[in-house]
Amino acid sequence: MNKKLAVVAIGGNAVNRPGESPTAENMIKAVRTTASYLADMIQMGYSLIVTHGNGPQVGNILIQQDLAKDTIPPFPMDLCGSMTQGYLGYMIAQELHNVFIERKIKKDVCTVVSQVVVDENDDGFKNPSKPVGPFYSAEYAEKMHNEKGWTVKEDAGRGYRRVVPSPMPLDVLEIEPIREMIKDGTIVVAAGGGGIPIVRDESGRIKGIEAVIDKDRASALLAKLIEADALVILTGVDYAYINFGRDNQKELKELTVKEGRELMEAGHFAKGSMLPKIESAIEFVSLTGKEAIITSLENVDLALKGESGTRIVA
Repeated sequence: MNKKLAVVAIGGNAVNRPGESPTAENMIKAVRTTASYLADMIQMGYSLIVTHGNGPQVGNILIQQDLAKDTIPPFPMDLCGSMTQGYLGYMIAQELHNVFIERKIKKDVCTVVSQVVVDENDDGFKNPSKPVGPFYSAEYAEKMHNEKGWTVKEDAGRGYRRVVPSPMPLDVLEIEPIREMIKDGTIVVAAGGGGIPIVRDESGRIKGIEAVIDKDRASALLAKLIEADALVILTGVDYAYINFGRDNQKELKELTVKEGRELMEAGHFAKGSMLPKIESAIEFVSLTGKEAIITSLENVDLALKGESGTRIVA
C-alpha cells in the first residue's frame, strides 16, 4: 500500500479537555486518547506529521509567571511557546510510542522543537489579534488592559481574552531534517503551537520575537513544504457550519476554494475559532491542488473515508 502523507493539526483542547483541571495527569490521559485516533490513521495507510495547538497551555504558563513575577522574572512569549512545544511534544510522542507497542506498529516518533520564520514588519504586529490564555469577564479584561497594557478582545461570544500579534508564517527553519525523517518513515511532531516565531536579519542570524503564530496557518505551510497529500485539521465539531449556533445552522460537507472564500467574505466563520481553519485549508488547497479536511478528532476515520467532516477541494 502506498502511504499517503498527511499533516494532522490537533487543537490545544485535545490535550486538555474543556472543563478539566489542567494537571499533568489529565493532559496525559487526553493525549493517550488522541494518540489512539492518530494510530488509527496510520493503520489506515497514512504517514503523519502531527502539529498541535498550545493556547490553553501557554495561557497557564502566563498565569504561573504572573503569580511568580516578584520572585522570577517572566519569560517572553516566544520562550513560553518553546516550553509548551517541548512538554506537549514529549507527551504526544510518548503516548504514540506506547500505542504503537500495544498495536505492534513498527514506527519511530520524533518531536522537533520548531522555529518558524516571520517578517518583523508583518501587519500582525500593528494589530494584535491572536487570543491566548483563559477567558475573562469584561470587568477583569478591562482591569488587565489598564494595569498591564494588554490588548483584550471579545472572542466569539465566549468571553474576553488577551490578544497578541499573529504574523504569517513564512518558513520552517528545521524543514530539511523534518523531510529526512519523513523519508525514513518516522512520525514527526512539529510546529507545535504554530512554531516559535523568529526573525532573520540581513546576515541570516535569527532571534525570537514576541508573537503567537496561528497553528492552523503553520500547519498549512508545513503541509505545503513537505508536499503532503492532505491537511487534516481536527477541532471540536464534526463539520464547519454556516449560521453556526443558530436554528438554521447547516453543515458543510464539501467546499471549493471559491465557495469557501465567498462564505468567509459573508462572515460565516468566527475569527477566534473556525475562520483561521477555513483560511488555512483554502491556502493549502489553492497552492497545491490537494485536499483539506476539517472534522472532529472522534470522527477522523469517517472523514478520511468521505463519510463525515468538511472537505475543501480545488
